[in-house]
Amino acid sequence: MPKESDVLALSKELMRCPSVAPEDHGALDVMEKALKPLGFKCTRLPFEDAKAARVENLYARLGTSGKNLCFAGHTDVVPPGDLSLWTTPPYAPEIRDGVLYGRGASDMKTAIAAWVVACAEYIKEKGQPKGSLSLLITGDEEAVAINGTRKVLEWCKKHNETIDACIVGEPTNPKALGDMIKIGRRGSVSFTIEVRGVQGHVAYPLNAKNPVPVMAAIIHALSLHKIDTGTEHFQPSNLEFSTVDVNNPTDNVIPASAKATCNIRFNDTQTAKKLEAWVDSVCKSAMKEGYSYTLTSRHTGDAFLTKPGFLSDIVSAAVKKITGKTPELSTTGGTSDARFIKDYCPVVEFGLINVTAHRVNEAMPVADIENLVKIYKEVIRAFFA
Repeated sequence: MPKESDVLALSKELMRCPSVAPEDHGALDVMEKALKPLGFKCTRLPFEDAKAARVENLYARLGTSGKNLCFAGHTDVVPPGDLSLWTTPPYAPEIRDGVLYGRGASDMKTAIAAWVVACAEYIKEKGQPKGSLSLLITGDEEAVAINGTRKVLEWCKKHNETIDACIVGEPTNPKALGDMIKIGRRGSVSFTIEVRGVQGHVAYPLNAKNPVPVMAAIIHALSLHKIDTGTEHFQPSNLEFSTVDVNNPTDNVIPASAKATCNIRFNDTQTAKKLEAWVDSVCKSAMKEGYSYTLTSRHTGDAFLTKPGFLSDIVSAAVKKITGKTPELSTTGGTSDARFIKDYCPVVEFGLINVTAHRVNEAMPVADIENLVKIYKEVIRAFFA
């Protein structure tokens, strides 16, 4: 049976797999090798379609009845970036001065390893729980999230695999282990606005229609508007422009069109449809004779909240027992696969520290990884108590 220190061995084995989304490169083989000796039934679930590349996924379950506590995570990682900036090769994990370095040290191969070892420790001490333990592991979280978690959940529903509660192992802590549990996430919707005018010579503006001032008016109106003031569990919704472009190579031509892209992270007082109607109305009101616009949107998830209760209580209690800290219940940050899971069961997120996630020289203190095993083991114990 694995011991608590085996979390480092399993973490390193996973981190040696260069599983940049959506490639697997043996990461799920490592998972099966660790889970099958513990009694988990492992089901590989590859999905592909015309919209996105093939993705390898894994659903593993120990037990066939009772309450099912699931851990959800992803073995895919982001690209390493400039290899010359890494002090240790990204896929050759190394411990230096009590810190584990390598891609996936924070986000989130170490958390997956911590859950597996926590399960092993629990089984060794208590035997199989009076219920079920499961893992939902995808290779598509860092990519387009089409052939990953959402399709595994659809498969679970079709095959009567009920999940009663879920812990997502994303790195949730901003500074130290025990800082924060995510009990929800804001929604996300992106807009591309194109304003079309009439191209012409800058010396003869009456013969042209310059789309740039119109676009500037739209950006000004959208940026200054206060969408809402937030709620008890959510910060105010915010809109940020990420690109503005006229693709004009010269300074003596009024361009024919201007494009801009913005993203809105919104709380549970808003919906993507409501926000699209607002952005469209601002664009429409800025139009003048001779101008037109096109608005396209991409909605990647709605805001959701798992109300504080049993699940957040047992995770909070486990964190406090091991770290001595009372974690903040938060909905800050970006999106995660919890946005799909929330349609099936209560879900909270708790993992390691996110400071180095996606960065060069991604790293995590060994002590935090080993304490995460203890926290997860307490969560399992409390869930089945």
